[in-house]
Amino acid sequence: MKSFELYEPTSVQEAVAILSKFHGKAKPLAGGSDLVSGVMKDWIQGPAMPLPDALVDLTTIPQLRGIKFNKGGVVIGATTILSEIVDSKALNEHFPLLTQATHSVASPLLRNLATLGGNLNQRPRCWFFRGADFQCLRKGGDTCYAASGDNRYHAIIGGGGCYMVHPSDTATALVALNAQARIAGSGEERLVPLDRYFIGPSDDILRENTVAPEELLVEVIIPPPAAGTRQAWTKLRDRQVYDFAVVSVAVAFTVESGRWKDGRIVLGGVSAVPYRATEVENQIRGKDIKKNAKQAAAVIRKIATPMDRNSHKVEIAQSLIEETILQALG
Repeated sequence: MKSFELYEPTSVQEAVAILSKFHGKAKPLAGGSDLVSGVMKDWIQGPAMPLPDALVDLTTIPQLRGIKFNKGGVVIGATTILSEIVDSKALNEHFPLLTQATHSVASPLLRNLATLGGNLNQRPRCWFFRGADFQCLRKGGDTCYAASGDNRYHAIIGGGGCYMVHPSDTATALVALNAQARIAGSGEERLVPLDRYFIGPSDDILRENTVAPEELLVEVIIPPPAAGTRQAWTKLRDRQVYDFAVVSVAVAFTVESGRWKDGRIVLGGVSAVPYRATEVENQIRGKDIKKNAKQAAAVIRKIATPMDRNSHKVEIAQSLIEETILQALG
């Protein structure tokens, strides 16, 4: 592992100042389950992905941790431990979608270490990206090895030359819940809707989110759900523990006389960003949910463009969309 300087700020402003001083060569650190065990290892680097010279420990900033309910919904600090989200009775009551998705992350041991901010901002899951012998597009190379290689776990929607999939279960749930991210930098703080927080490779091959190197994710804000909102989460993975989604589905919607009134359907494991399936939403809007869930779920076939080894993901996505909608309907 490459040596690095470690800073322990006590305020957001101090942390931002340290990040700014290093001009992109410092990284924020929280639980470290992905950064220290992965990116800091010498085998994950490339011309466009230099190893950091310094780490800025965010766990020393009290402001960044905690779960607070108010009239505007709930605010969850970026360094809040995932197990705290799972164990929160209030979150389980009002946002079961989030607690279920968080509970599906990795193992209890890692959930006691990993943070919400770290889970949202973790780097892509792609064995070419994380392999020492592949200078892929995301590392600053000129080839996406998944396009012609072993792509069974890669994207079936989007792509833009890079077929990674976004790994965060909490991100998928939070997009479905219409959450926002508060980001702090040298200027004023800014709010970014989670469905615009993530960046696909067609927009910028070297970035996964809108947080600049000199900025910090401070907290996530979830608005109060409308009365009677139905929520559900489904995740298919190869192993029942410590594994990423082959496909996951998060739904949050309101119902009127058995018909879909308004809501969101978001998929994980199928695209470089948490994918909001607006085409499926449009297909079922205003219609009897039980009678039309299957037909609406089938729309995903028109959207997906699988590669030679991952067409099974289309079948899975269709089945899980229908299953999750009906599960939420009860």
